[in-house]
Order: sequence, then structure tokens, then C-alpha cells
Amino acid sequence: MTPILLLGAGRMGGALIEGWAKAGAFSAADLIVRDPKIDAAAFPGASVNPPLEALAAAKTVLLAVKPQIWRQAVADVVPHLAPDAVIVSIAAGVRAADISAAFGGRAVARVMPTTAVAIGLGTASIVADTAEARARAHALLDPVATTVDLDDEELMHAATAVSGSAPAYLYAFIEALEAAGAAQGLDPAASAKLARATIVGAAALLGQGGEEPAELRKQVTSPGGTTAAALGVLMGEGGFGELLPRALEAAVKRSVELGS
Repeated sequence: MTPILLLGAGRMGGALIEGWAKAGAFSAADLIVRDPKIDAAAFPGASVNPPLEALAAAKTVLLAVKPQIWRQAVADVVPHLAPDAVIVSIAAGVRAADISAAFGGRAVARVMPTTAVAIGLGTASIVADTAEARARAHALLDPVATTVDLDDEELMHAATAVSGSAPAYLYAFIEALEAAGAAQGLDPAASAKLARATIVGAAALLGQGGEEPAELRKQVTSPGGTTAAALGVLMGEGGFGELLPRALEAAVKRSVELGS
């Protein structure tokens, strides 16, 4: 499945390269990187922005550009690809049929990963139109992420909302928690330290598996205590139960718009 051609090496493409290196999955020598915004020094050992003729060697093509510019990014590349090259796309919202058509009918898998692939703790949703494309996507993501297969491409919009975009939801929550702590009189630096370490610890506990989030929540919520008082706000009227469905609906709507 190598060499792997990365069309785009921004935040997500770069995160995958970093994660592969740490996991020992693929070396720099396995990579061809095409991105006009970077130079060879960015990825030592990889083939960076080689002549178009060199792209014929690629067995796997990772489409890692912003969805708004994907057509422009692939236009001059497609004529130089090998007929059996498999396309794996992480362009949010862009349909597999459109990608396949643009790539001359080549097999396509769509993936929605998170940037934690850089440290081997990513998540990725995968949908593919052939078994070969699905296997290729798993070979790229399994070393650096927890992967989930989707049977229907339409579910990719929901997976994007639940997983692909969700790290930002958590970061926004931490920002608000830090600010709220400071508003209660904590030194801002102390509030930030407490909030971040607490979230990291709670996530690690959840990651150990074996217990549902609801059970973990109950374990730290004494009846009539401080946690229960706070949850009465967060899970009450206008709280998470109403906000998150609205947030995910907005994300799904935008994902559909990007695909069109």
C-alpha cells in the first residue's frame, strides 16, 4: 500500500504523519507529500512536492485538503496516478461518489479522524465502497486510532458531529470551566491547572473501560451535594440535553452543505 501520497499536509495530514512515525507504522520514506505551503525540511526523509510524474508510484492517495478546495487540489494530480491507486479521503462532507468520479472511478474510502492520531489516541469513522478501500483505510488509521465502520455513508455526517468535531466541544467546555473558576475567585492560572488536569484524569479513567459514563458520573455525585447542584444546571432545562442535540444538528447541517 506504499508509497502513500498525501494531498495536503496541514493539521490533520501532519498529525497522521506524526502518529505513524511514533507507532512505527510508516516511515518518512513511505511518504510522498504534495502541499504547496510546505518544503522538504518539514518532513525529512519524505518525498516532498516532487514532479507530477513521480506520483505514479503512489499506491494509496490520502486526500487531506480542506473540503472547499479539494477539486482544485486534485485536478492536476489525477492524470499522473496509477490506475490501481486507492483513494482515502478525510475531506469532511465530500461524498465518495464525487471523489471517485474526480479520480477516474478509483476505489474510495472516506474517513473522519481526530487530531489525537498524532499521539496514537485518535478516533476514526470509516465508510468505503469496496473491501479493498476499507482495508486500506484501516491500514492507515488502525495504528493511530480507535476505528468504527459505518455501513451507510449518510451516517458520516453524524459521525463528524459526534467525533470529528467533538474535540473542539471539549476544549470549549474547558475554556468555559477555567473562566468560571476564575469568576469564583480562583487565580486564573490555578483555575486552568485544576480544570485541565481534572478533565485529563477523568478522560483517562473513562478510557480504562469497563464502566459507562453514566455510572462514573453517579460515583462522583453525592445526593444533595455540590456536584448534584452543578449537574442540576448542566443537565437541567437549557443544559446539555438540549444544547448538544442542537449543536450536532448544526454540525450535521454544515457537513451536508460542504458535501454539496
